[in-house]
Amino acid sequence: MMIFKKAIPRRTFLRGMGATVALPLLDGMVPAFASSAESAAVQSPMRLGIVYVPNGIVMDNWTPAAEGAAFELTPILQPLAPFRDRLVVLSGLSSMQARSLAGEAGGAHARASAAYLTGVHAKQSEGSDMRLGVSMDQIAAQTLGEETQLASLELAMDSTEVAGACDGNFACSYSNTLSWRTPTQPVPMENNPRTVFARLFGDGGTADPRERLTRIRRDRSILDSVMGDVSRLLTGVGPSDHAKLDEYLDSVRDVERRIQRASEQASREMPAVEQPFGIPDTYTEHVKLMFDLQVLAYQSDMTRVITFMMGREQSYRAYPELGIPDPHHPLTHHQGDTSKIAKVLQINKFHANMFAYFLEKLRATRDGDGSLLDQMVMVYGGGISDGNKHEYDDLPTLLVGGGAGQIKGGRHLRYPDRTPITNLYLTMLTMINIPVEKLGDSTEGLELLSV
Repeated sequence: MMIFKKAIPRRTFLRGMGATVALPLLDGMVPAFASSAESAAVQSPMRLGIVYVPNGIVMDNWTPAAEGAAFELTPILQPLAPFRDRLVVLSGLSSMQARSLAGEAGGAHARASAAYLTGVHAKQSEGSDMRLGVSMDQIAAQTLGEETQLASLELAMDSTEVAGACDGNFACSYSNTLSWRTPTQPVPMENNPRTVFARLFGDGGTADPRERLTRIRRDRSILDSVMGDVSRLLTGVGPSDHAKLDEYLDSVRDVERRIQRASEQASREMPAVEQPFGIPDTYTEHVKLMFDLQVLAYQSDMTRVITFMMGREQSYRAYPELGIPDPHHPLTHHQGDTSKIAKVLQINKFHANMFAYFLEKLRATRDGDGSLLDQMVMVYGGGISDGNKHEYDDLPTLLVGGGAGQIKGGRHLRYPDRTPITNLYLTMLTMINIPVEKLGDSTEGLELLSV
């Protein structure tokens, strides 16, 4: 075993031509002969993730019949079978603040996404005087963000450029994001992989298409200009860190290559169509790329808080790659039509498959003595249960990750009907050492989540 007198600083960055690349956690970042307390402070920070799916779920194909550890995975949850030991199915949680108030017209979907992480009822407004509450992820970012370059990342699959009123008289901001920094300040979400990559690794993180196009035309990886530093760094680390650096840099190169290919393909095949720069043609490739970027962000410790909308409420996205040309939202208002229900179920399973891709990436990425998935506290679900009826009770909810040993997976837990989902968030925040007494309509933390 090699012992180094001087450790590599945890916040080591490789700086090159227009690029700043953060490194993953290496063994060489833990000082030789450090105390166990010092090592624990350096290794394996906790991460928080929110993955949101829109428009409701076919709930009888989501909710397991049995409770406890003996439950069977339902058709929608079946893609997550390899991660059964890292997930807890939660039933009975509700979003009461998404319900309409007397005199409110429309807004069933806007209220759902607005209340999801805040536990606050959205003020009906087209934008001039919006008001909601601080979201759970932003509460976490206020603390965890003190240790990272980016306090948080807010990502989406759909464009958020729409403005005005999107659902009844509710402003589009209520539907475009889940994250609210203050009761009057929504946090915009980004759906362009190139912009996300530039924010993570580029100086300034500009989204200017002209500057990004110039960077592509350099016909070189941003890592080329820092490889000299990498070579020098590799001479001072052990075999394990060699492997980690090689794996990490290969991942960065792979994501960068795919973004560049997507940019070139978009301009070549659709030259007459103005579309977001660098977004792949298919949902599958786009969502995988967005998940890969999240893994990189966690792995490099650029941020420890990520909120991701796999679709916005009222999404009219079609899924031709599944053989479904129909838009998603209208399908969920199936009124009992079995053919429409079958298509919604197919979309629900597809989303779960994409989430399984993300979990596999997290599990395969080493972090300290385990993996990124071991250090995650993550929720997967949505703000509507039955999309046909716009129901906000018994929301589809998974608690996912190891929680640094705090989460006992492989269980289905049922709570009393209309238990606020914000109670779950109180518990999640406590797990990442951010105890909060009250969040929106919360009443108390959930029991039975920990080992």
